Amino acid sequence: MEIALLLVVLAVVVLAGTAVAERIGTPPPLFLVVVGVIGSWVPGVPEIQLSAEVVLFGLLPPLLYAAALQTSLVDFNANRRPILLLSVGLVVFTTVGVAVVVEGLLPGLGWPLAFAIGAVVAPPDAVAATAIGRRIGLPRRIVTILEGESLLNDATALVSLRTALSAALGGVGLLAVAGDFVLAAFGGAAVGFAVFLLVARVRRRVTDPILDTGISLVVPFASYVLAEEIHASGVLAVVVAGLLLGHKAPVLQTAQSRIAERTNWRTIAFVLENAVFLLIGLQAEWILAGVADSEVAPSRVALVCGATLLAVVALRMAWVFTTGQLLLRRSQARPPASYTFLLGWAGMRGVVTLAAAFVIPEGTEHREILLLVAFTVVAGTLFGQGLTLPWLARRLEVPSPDPAEDALARATLLQQASKAGFKALAKEEYDDHHGVTEAVRARVEQRNFAAWEQLGPNLDEETPSEQYTRLRRIMIDAERTRVLQVRSRGEVAADVVAEVLVMLDVEESMLDAASRSREELKGATMAELSRHADACADLESHPAIETDRDPACPECLEEGLRWVHLRQCLACGHVGCCDSSPGRHASAHFHETTHPVVQSAEVGETWRWCFVHHLTA
Repeated sequence: MEIALLLVVLAVVVLAGTAVAERIGTPPPLFLVVVGVIGSWVPGVPEIQLSAEVVLFGLLPPLLYAAALQTSLVDFNANRRPILLLSVGLVVFTTVGVAVVVEGLLPGLGWPLAFAIGAVVAPPDAVAATAIGRRIGLPRRIVTILEGESLLNDATALVSLRTALSAALGGVGLLAVAGDFVLAAFGGAAVGFAVFLLVARVRRRVTDPILDTGISLVVPFASYVLAEEIHASGVLAVVVAGLLLGHKAPVLQTAQSRIAERTNWRTIAFVLENAVFLLIGLQAEWILAGVADSEVAPSRVALVCGATLLAVVALRMAWVFTTGQLLLRRSQARPPASYTFLLGWAGMRGVVTLAAAFVIPEGTEHREILLLVAFTVVAGTLFGQGLTLPWLARRLEVPSPDPAEDALARATLLQQASKAGFKALAKEEYDDHHGVTEAVRARVEQRNFAAWEQLGPNLDEETPSEQYTRLRRIMIDAERTRVLQVRSRGEVAADVVAEVLVMLDVEESMLDAASRSREELKGATMAELSRHADACADLESHPAIETDRDPACPECLEEGLRWVHLRQCLACGHVGCCDSSPGRHASAHFHETTHPVVQSAEVGETWRWCFVHHLTA
C-alpha cells in the first residue's frame, strides 16, 4: 500500500509540476528537477534511490520506443552520418577525455574506473535534448540529429561501461573489447529486426485496436530482454524495432490502431519523461550524504565534479566544430556556425547517466564520488545548457520551423493525394445513380480548400472553412447534448450510445486539429521560404514576379462575388480567385487558356503553383 501511495503522489506531483511550469513559461524538465531536489530534503518525503535495473529495464525501453516510433526513418537515414559520428564517435571521444581528467584528479582510482565514469557521462539524454529542442523551435534537422544521436548513443555508452567494469574486475583483452562491440551492435540490431518481422506478421492479422495496442506495449520490453539475454545491446534492439514499426505503421495497422497506439504512447512518454526528471532531483540528498562520509577532501570532490562537467561540455563542442563539415554539410554548402554551435550546446544529460552510474558495484573505491560526478553532470548540463539554449537560439537568429512553409507543403501534399485518389476512382466501374461521386469530390475538395485557406493574410472575416468549423461545432454540441439526454433515459443500448459519441468525438477532434493549425499560422510570413518541392519544367520556366500591388478578381467584381485569396497567372498576368472562392476563376482561367503556373497574389507570398503537375515552388 505504501508503494502504491508513493506512486500516486509521484504522478500527482509530476502532473501538477508540469502544469505549473507551462503556466510560468519554464521548461517542465528543469522545473521538475528543482522540485525533486527540494523534495529530497523535505522531512517526511521517503528516500527514493534509483537502481540501474529500474531505469535500464523499467524506464529506458518504453522511453526509447516512444521516441523511436515518432522518429522519421527517412530523416534518420538521411542524417545517418552525423548521427553515427555523434552516437559512436563522440561517445568514445568523451569517454576517453573524461577518463583522462578524472584519473588525474582522483589518485588511485585506476584507468578502468576512470573509463567507466567517462562512459557514464558520455551520452546526452534522448528526453532532455528533444523536449527542450522542440519546445524552443530548433531547426528540424538539428532536432532530427539530436533524436537520432540520443537513440543510439546509450548503446555505445553502456557497452563501453560494461567493458570498463569488466577490466576493473578482472582484466579484458583488446579482442574481447572488439567482440563486445560487434555483438552489441549487430546482435542488438538483429534482435530488433527479428522482433519487427514477428510483430509485422502478427499485425497483418490483427484488426482490434485494443489487442494491437497491447502488442505494442510488449514490444520494447521483449526486444530489450531478448537482446540482453544474448549479451547484445537491448537499447539498440528497442530502437531498431521502434523505428521500423513506426515507419511501417501505415501499412501494417488499421487507422483505429494507429490512433490508439499514438495516443497511448504519447501519454506514456509524457508521464515517464516528466517523472524521470522528478526522480533525478530526488537523488540529490542521499548522493550528497554519501559524499559527506568520503575520505576525500570536499575541495577535491568539488574540483573533480566541476572539471568533469566542463570537460563534457568542452569535448562535445570541440568534436562538433572539428567534424562540423561532416555533421551538417549538404552538397557543397558550408553549415552555418550557429547551427554547429547549437548542436554542440544541446548536449544535456539525463536519467541514463544516473542509471549507468548505479551500475558501478557497491564497495568500489570512490563510488560515492563517481555518483556525485554523474549527478553534477546531469544537473549542470540540464540547467547550464537547458536554460541558455532558448536565449542562444534567439541571439544566433537560428530559424525555427516555419508554420507557413509547413502549411504550403501540407496543402500541396493533400492536393497530390487527392489527384491520385480521383485517378483511382476513375478506374472503378459503377453506376452512380445517387450522386455519390459528386459527394465524394465535394468532401475531398472541402478538406483541400481548408488547407489552402490557411495560406495568405489573416482576413477580417471568416474563411469558408473557419465558418464551417464554427457552425459544425455548434451542431456537434447540440447533437452530443441530445445523445446524452437519450442515454440518461436508458432508451437506447449503452453500446450504441457510446459508438455515436465516439463518432462525434472523432469529427470534433479533426475540427480542433485544423483550428490549431490556423492558430499556429497567425502572424507567419512566407517572405523567406526555402523551396524543397520537386521541380517541374513549367515551374522552372515561370519564375516568380512582383504581383499587382492592389490585385482584384475582375470576374468576381463583375458577378458580385467575394473572393477568399487571389492568384496571378504568370503567363498573361490575369488575376483570379482561388478554388475556395465561389467563382474559382483562377482554375477556370487555366482550363480556358492552359496557362500552367499561377503565383499567389497575396501580400508577402511568392509561392507558385503548377496546375499540370500539382507542385509548388
